[in-house]
Amino acid sequence: MFALLLVLVVVLFGLGFLNPLWWVAAAVLVFSATRRGRDRGGGWIRGDGSDLEDYRDYQERRDRQDRWDRRYSRQSRARWRREDRRDRERRG
Repeated sequence: MFALLLVLVVVLFGLGFLNPLWWVAAAVLVFSATRRGRDRGGGWIRGDGSDLEDYRDYQERRDRQDRWDRRYSRQSRARWRREDRRDRERRG
């Protein structure tokens, strides 16, 4: 899909040497493709901070899962307890 879009933009840009209206069409196509990508959650970081908030939520879930895995794994329980104690000391 991206390759097809890129080829279309290049063709429209090339046709712009014949008629500048094609340059406008290429610019509109590039603009709409980048805006659509941002609306779906991709693209640049949005100004409202929602990407940062999503990443923080992800970090918290990952940390909780790591603590869960460490706490309930049967291997190296003493080492995991020491690390959990260190984590609590850092936070508190």
